[in-house]
Amino acid sequence: MSGVWVWIEQFDSQMKAVSQEMLSAGRLVASKLGQPLTAVVMGNGVEEIAQQSFDLGADHVLGMDDTGLGQFLVEAYGPLLAQLVRERTPHSVIFGASTRGRDLAAWVAAELDTGLVADGIALLVEGETLKVTRPVYAGKLQAEVFVTGQPQLLTLRSRAFAPAEPTGKTGEVEWLSADVADISTKIVEFESGEGTVSLNDATIIISGGRGVGGPEGFEPVQALADVLGGAMGASRAAVDAGWIPYEYQVGQTGKTVSPDLYIACGISGAIQHQAGMRTSKVIVAVNKDPDAPIFKLASYGIVGDLFAVLPALTEEFKNRLGT
Repeated sequence: MSGVWVWIEQFDSQMKAVSQEMLSAGRLVASKLGQPLTAVVMGNGVEEIAQQSFDLGADHVLGMDDTGLGQFLVEAYGPLLAQLVRERTPHSVIFGASTRGRDLAAWVAAELDTGLVADGIALLVEGETLKVTRPVYAGKLQAEVFVTGQPQLLTLRSRAFAPAEPTGKTGEVEWLSADVADISTKIVEFESGEGTVSLNDATIIISGGRGVGGPEGFEPVQALADVLGGAMGASRAAVDAGWIPYEYQVGQTGKTVSPDLYIACGISGAIQHQAGMRTSKVIVAVNKDPDAPIFKLASYGIVGDLFAVLPALTEEFKNRLGT
């Protein structure tokens, strides 16, 4: 089976948002090539996700449903997907640039001894070649990269493409056997914060930096994020100071995000931080220093004390949103 494949990432029998975006990107490529779009669904109890893939535009769905695939382990998923790609020879395979997507794409590329283009933000099809635009040099430049030969493996950033829209289409899944080898690694349990919005999926992010002054300085940042229904982030300086856990870090050594709105509060705008958020649709900077580098990147800037600006913004949004 040739065509364009999209690996569908799921957790707890729910399709991840990034996979809906990858189906949209896959449809774009498949249409340009005049080839079918195939979703690859792996896990345990994933019948609904397989049917959802049809609804979101897939022409074919290849499924593997096995208890051994209940939790994502690259040692289990990697060999199975690599063997499937080797047998079916798709034109290209698209993964979301999530932690799992990156891990699996790298495994499959190494197993097949083929190239992998990582962290793409745009696509262009020229003939049979799929060209991927990706940021380089901490996002200051963009490079157009492609893999010679097939299959062409690539990972694409979350929120770089709009999610696929439901079509009402249904289909018959081709279920394949999954011979899962014994894996020495075992996942015992998951822990997650309650009531928080994922940075990867957030459309609005409010981040604090060194300018918040300490752990308590994140209180007005969180308050604004709560009113807007967004996620809270942080710069590396704030994380390194021990004011907030690493899971909130945005930047070159943290999470790369691309929300519709990014508000940087007390963040100077070091190049390492810009690398993680410069593709945001709208950037607002709040800083006392009018010469802070973040203002060169910002769509809008507020020169002022964040401890005066943020509460004022929070109150105004409460009034306008009726919350």
